[in-house]
Amino acid sequence: MEQQVLLSELATDTLKGLSSNPKYLLSKYFYDDAGSAIFQEIMNMPEYYLTDCEHEIFSNQKEEITQAICPEKKLFNLVELGSGDGLKTKILLKHLVDEGIHFQYTPVDISAKANHELVQSLKKELPNLQVEAQTGDYFQKLKNLQGHASIQKIILFLGSNIGNFSVDETTEFLSRLSAYSNVGDKVLIGFDLKKSPAIIMEAYNDPHGHTSRFNLNHLVRLNRELDANFDIQKFEHQTTYNPRSGEVKSFLISNSDQTVQIGTLEKTFRFTKWEAIFMERSRKYDIKTIEELALYHHFKVVQNFTDQRNYFVDSLWEKI
Repeated sequence: MEQQVLLSELATDTLKGLSSNPKYLLSKYFYDDAGSAIFQEIMNMPEYYLTDCEHEIFSNQKEEITQAICPEKKLFNLVELGSGDGLKTKILLKHLVDEGIHFQYTPVDISAKANHELVQSLKKELPNLQVEAQTGDYFQKLKNLQGHASIQKIILFLGSNIGNFSVDETTEFLSRLSAYSNVGDKVLIGFDLKKSPAIIMEAYNDPHGHTSRFNLNHLVRLNRELDANFDIQKFEHQTTYNPRSGEVKSFLISNSDQTVQIGTLEKTFRFTKWEAIFMERSRKYDIKTIEELALYHHFKVVQNFTDQRNYFVDSLWEKI
């Protein structure tokens, strides 16, 4: 009897994506250690306004955010999904500690390296802060972070990560978030707002080539982890923006007729010249849509924190 080989989640998702018409790959696999490091470079670009906007919000409105999330200053669990290097969050964490507010910080990130570095930096910068990092896909970790119903949860989902989801994925994620939350729990979610397409395109099709490397690193990861033989010189990065839907979409485009072997899958995939692999979306929102999303998933908008240019909003919701 032939023994079946159990494929990893990465292998299964890659098989499904590259067997589809049109082809796609899932953006959640961008963030291996190398991908996370490249994304830090993207966030440091002057054209990538999102980081500066949210940093401005946390720097200038940390007192207002603190008052809004914990007006009674009771013990709570601060859970951050997709914490990364915690650059913006540290502003809030330091303020909470300075105010003598008691809380536990639970950063959740898919990169073990990013988590380790965040925990080590927090030990130096905020040695009295209680930190319990979780490594893995936050969709899965949400199931495990049940906690005690008597302790309020404040969940952070910053950086406009929600914009990477499709409509169905957004519904699934917010439904899980709602199911995980008890009445009175709060979530602070970052949304990139609709603005001039020129500003958006400069951020997502940057002249430095970081975004291109970020996308191509996905293929490098498949070469390493799935024994594939992608030649990244034969793929080009392309970005589009639809101002009606608010969606930025990125693709890797084959610049020649070629075949790629993936050893783990024991499969060969054919790419025709100028065939596109859909890699990622980043949706931009308006305030009305954000309010509708909150209400549909049994939250109410407590307060919206925006930067001075109204490019970005961190929207605070409360479970009702």
